[in-house]
Amino acid sequence: MPETRGLLSPRQVAEVFARFEAASPEPKGELDHTTPFELLVAVVLSAQATDKGVNQATARLFRVANTPAAIRALGLDGLKEYVKTIGLYNTKAANIFEACRLLLERHGGEVPRDRAALEALPGVGRKTANVVLNTAFGEPVIAVDTHIFRVANRTGLAPGKTPLAVEQGLLAVVPTRYLRRAHHWLILHGRYVCTARNPRCAGCLIADLCQHRKASGEPGTA
Repeated sequence: MPETRGLLSPRQVAEVFARFEAASPEPKGELDHTTPFELLVAVVLSAQATDKGVNQATARLFRVANTPAAIRALGLDGLKEYVKTIGLYNTKAANIFEACRLLLERHGGEVPRDRAALEALPGVGRKTANVVLNTAFGEPVIAVDTHIFRVANRTGLAPGKTPLAVEQGLLAVVPTRYLRRAHHWLILHGRYVCTARNPRCAGCLIADLCQHRKASGEPGTA
């Protein structure tokens, strides 16, 4: 159960996501991929890296190796050559290389549609598993990163002290019809509007509902 219930009423929460839907009916993530496996590799590489940097590296990698078998054929050193522009690439490459072995041995080279099986892969935690489950398979789950954590706490959608608490809080309050797309709406909102240091409240779709603005006493929030 979530540690804290949302500060917005069910009607307000529904209005938040209705506005997100009206503005962007089918939001997309920003990591380039064409298969669940490509997505898995991209998400593992994306930790402490920019999506742009990951996309540049995977564009080169996936042209020559975009399956577990093909990456194993490259060898670990060969894989590192393609991802060496990304921070922590030695560890990430080692995790991907070992994950490819396990995918081949346990899952016939396919990415499993199962949280426990995903989290058993090196470099894959709950957040990465949720990204894959949601983006590749359309599962109604939410991967709480720093952007979603900030948006959920700042707006009052689902306050929580930990990413898991926020995830559970969001799952408890987001209407079912919006759950599949909620991850992308929230992360994009946090990345481009509800930013950490200088949130762009003047152009925010949900500014009149936001608890942060009301608490800070900004104009137009009464």
